[in-house]
Amino acid sequence: MEQILIVEDDISLNQGLCRALKSENRQIISCMNLKSTREQLLCGSVSLVLLDINLPDGNGLDFLSELKITDPLCPVILLTANDTDMDIVTGLEQGADDYITKPFSLSVLRARVNTQLRKQATSVHTALFQMDGFVFDFDQMQFRVNGTAIELSKTEQKLLRLLVENHGKPMSRSVLIDRIWTDGAEYVDENALSVTVKRLRDKLGAHDYIQTVYGIGYIWEKKHG
Repeated sequence: MEQILIVEDDISLNQGLCRALKSENRQIISCMNLKSTREQLLCGSVSLVLLDINLPDGNGLDFLSELKITDPLCPVILLTANDTDMDIVTGLEQGADDYITKPFSLSVLRARVNTQLRKQATSVHTALFQMDGFVFDFDQMQFRVNGTAIELSKTEQKLLRLLVENHGKPMSRSVLIDRIWTDGAEYVDENALSVTVKRLRDKLGAHDYIQTVYGIGYIWEKKHG
């Protein structure tokens, strides 16, 4: 189900946007400030963000830069009364996917939202994984943590892909060894897996995500508490 996050402090406009964009297969999340927006995004990623620039507890452009680091593929449409060419250029250069100035037509807004959602649907492929600032693109072999590129060896990439594709499910040591070292070697020292796990955790800073399941193996799951 699509999730649209609306960040707008004008109550009547916020409610109007919620009504205009609501549909059967779409969930609308409404926020009035950046504090509640950040709290909402901790619960999980969204399909699209409609973001006002002038908010009571901060600047939407600053938040846009922050969001594009943690979730670079999430489309963001800026909503604002700032309608000069410089305002629009600044918003787009900081990562906005579209820019709508107030006042605006709700039918035009709906069309632009639908366009961004279609673009996102066609650009997301199965080899892409995103979570809490981790962006792993296995097709392009590009791995980023909070916007910073990380170099991984082929073995580390294989291990990471197995873990995130089975997100939330424990993977046994024997299965991981069989599927990572597929070069026909008759014997692989089990210590090789432990070493690879440690290197991967350290490189990604993923000690709270790549967890040891004692007596079984490993799991990609965020540690709670």
